[in-house]
Amino acid sequence: MLKRNEGIDIVKEIGGIKTIEEAQHVFKHNLDKEHLSRLQHITNPHALLKIANAIVMCEPDSVYVNTGTEEDRKFIRKLALQKGEEAELPLEGHTIHYDLKEEQGRIVDRTYYIVNEGEHISSLANKMFRADALKEVQEKMMGIMHGKTMMVGFYIRGPAGAPVSNPALEMSSSAYVLHSAEILYRNAYTVFDREADRLGHFFTNIHSEGLNRPEDLPNARVFMDRSHQTTYSFNCTYAGNTLLLKKGNHRFVVDKAVYENRGTELSEHMFVTGIEGPGERVTWCAGAAPSGCGKTTTAMAGNYFVGDDLAQMWIAEDGSIRSINPECGIFGIVEDVNWEGDPYLMEILRNPGAEAIWSNVLIDEKGEPHWTGDGDEPPQSGKNFQGAWKQGMKDKNGKEIPVSHPNARCTVASKALKNFSEMAESPEGVETLVITYSGRDSDTMPPVWTAKNPDYGVVIGACIVSAATATEVGATGVKRAPWANAPFTPGALGDYMDAQFAFFNNTNIAEDKRPIMAGLNYFLTEEARGGSSKKLLGEKRDVKVWMAWLERLAHREVGVITTPIGNIPHYEDLKELFSSIIDKPYPVELYERQFSLYLDNILARIDLQMEAYGKEENVPEKFFAILKEQREGLLKLREEYGSVIKPSALEAN
Repeated sequence: MLKRNEGIDIVKEIGGIKTIEEAQHVFKHNLDKEHLSRLQHITNPHALLKIANAIVMCEPDSVYVNTGTEEDRKFIRKLALQKGEEAELPLEGHTIHYDLKEEQGRIVDRTYYIVNEGEHISSLANKMFRADALKEVQEKMMGIMHGKTMMVGFYIRGPAGAPVSNPALEMSSSAYVLHSAEILYRNAYTVFDREADRLGHFFTNIHSEGLNRPEDLPNARVFMDRSHQTTYSFNCTYAGNTLLLKKGNHRFVVDKAVYENRGTELSEHMFVTGIEGPGERVTWCAGAAPSGCGKTTTAMAGNYFVGDDLAQMWIAEDGSIRSINPECGIFGIVEDVNWEGDPYLMEILRNPGAEAIWSNVLIDEKGEPHWTGDGDEPPQSGKNFQGAWKQGMKDKNGKEIPVSHPNARCTVASKALKNFSEMAESPEGVETLVITYSGRDSDTMPPVWTAKNPDYGVVIGACIVSAATATEVGATGVKRAPWANAPFTPGALGDYMDAQFAFFNNTNIAEDKRPIMAGLNYFLTEEARGGSSKKLLGEKRDVKVWMAWLERLAHREVGVITTPIGNIPHYEDLKELFSSIIDKPYPVELYERQFSLYLDNILARIDLQMEAYGKEENVPEKFFAILKEQREGLLKLREEYGSVIKPSALEAN
């Protein structure tokens, strides 16, 4: 089990500041009159000690206390330009940031949980014992901000007043990091004390890019101290490694859901969006997918956008599951974002009026961003993630260098989107009636299927399999991606699974408010269903139909075909939705290719999960029982129909 405040607090050990009086002395010595005055607004003693010790450890030349005013935001943007962390683009409010070409994703091999003796962490993660981590941080972060300004920001992950929001400090010498934080999170300077007191905690994040040289990357580290809810990051610049409010703090909230509030709240790697149904009804949906697997696209498929990456959930007094987005912006992958599939996002990326930070895309001679799959004619030359670029250019291995890195991103505020919902700022959250799980599955599962009850829904989430994406440095091949949250799950997967079963079976959930739980897969290829092309068997925009069908099912307005893996749609329901939702014909031949069950592939998928989870500790037995039942049902169908079974046969079965 995880223990709070166990072992030494590394930043306090290095800084040596133990009292508020000592902290005030540090502030008077390191802050000018203006910023000392700003810091006096903060009275939380634990926060003041964290800030003082971070200053002593990092030894910045100056400290800038960011209060979230427009004047402060302008200072941070200007500093990012002056330092060369960003460069202005012709479109007003747009800038470009380039990470080191060797650091284009999360450095998972150099990311560690700090653990105490006897603590267990996820089998999919790295750990370092506290004493060793102390030596690493002390060696590499002492004096790391010489010649730099430490910026201190006060944020809240979620709307102020929400029961599952989380206050957090972000301290960094990188203006790019603070600039990103100001777009992606709610500045909570004026309410930080109140919210930290109300919720009983806050997170601390300390980062410095160091000298930002390729030769320093082997010494880059990301540490997460679960006991003291503090993260450390150094010698790196990619936002997934440095903007610790994001996935670093997400891990702490996963811990909170699993070990402190098991069965009553969840912290998930999920989008939140509202689907408009008949009679102008809005049904709120949340869905998980690994990074780079379509969460933003699916979120944009909704009529009312709340979030595209993270979700906090809890059970409200009225028996509903409520969701909020801890963020208020998008740090989204732009590969294959185009007018056809993502018109709302394209409007703010291609037109003036919204602030945007681009990262690792190509900038042509006119200062216009380009990326793979944007739908435009690619330029002949420009600058991209690896430096000067021209068409046909190849890397040292003879592989053609693409226009943009697959993990190229844009950072924009959610409120700039045409389909942004004001409900995103409601502390009451949105009532969530559909939960989906998906990954990059090219050859196995149908586009959409639903669980027959919450336990089977948890199993869908546990069994995500996905092709590796460019979000992780060095990742290749196809791998398990449990709940799409596994990279951010600190504790044992068995504990996390038990928390999922406990939450979705909580008797406080009203029966008429219990959500539909489903699998989504719009990465099926033609090749996997008898064709010769590796193209998708369908289009990105088809996800609007899959989500519309789930919306109708949540209100019991469509029927289902029962299968051993769950329920799939009837053809006539989908045909009508394709016509009414996206004005597209849907031939029965395509339906049969998409929804036929390729039994050998599914059985292999089940065997993979049974074997992998069999090596984990404390996995609830019901998980194995459900997979065994599904396996037996599929084997029975194979004996009767062969290795491929069409939906029509399933209807008759």
